[in-house]
Amino acid sequence: MEEPIAISNLNDFIFCPVSIYFHNLYGAVEKSVYQSTYQTNGSAAHKTIDTGTYSSRKSILQGISVYSEEFGVQGRIDIFDEDKKLLTERKRTVIRIYDGYIFQLYAQYYAMTEMGYDVRRLRIHSITDNKNYDIRLPSEDNEMDEKFRGLITQMRTFDMSGFVQNNAQKCRKCIYEPSCDRSLLC
Repeated sequence: MEEPIAISNLNDFIFCPVSIYFHNLYGAVEKSVYQSTYQTNGSAAHKTIDTGTYSSRKSILQGISVYSEEFGVQGRIDIFDEDKKLLTERKRTVIRIYDGYIFQLYAQYYAMTEMGYDVRRLRIHSITDNKNYDIRLPSEDNEMDEKFRGLITQMRTFDMSGFVQNNAQKCRKCIYEPSCDRSLLC
């Protein structure tokens, strides 16, 4: 059996596959040493989920661990409202809906449905401005579902030794750029 892919790594892989390597490399180091303000704020935004204090309603599941055998992905959800059958991924600030956000939701959706939950709606929530963005289910968006499946395949077959970054903007926004031998900013 292959190692499970962390659901949080789906968005990271799209940003830059090498960032996952550095994230794991720095894993034991105190986060304040290398995280940017964006990552620190993102972690703070998830605090109520991580501590289980977002809601006291029994129908609101928060921060539960999920696993999809079909896709070999594992992680934690943010919020699932059992009454509304609504799975929500929270982001600190949503400027635009990136594919990686949708793929994180899809991975959570597939894991939850395999685990027996009845998920009928998907949503991304922007915490700072309290906006919600409805996301179509994979069965309602074949193009995105195929892209999700392709991403899983890419991640399973990725060879870092052959990777060349071609987007300097990503390097500019990367917290690991000073340590990276593939940076375009040198």
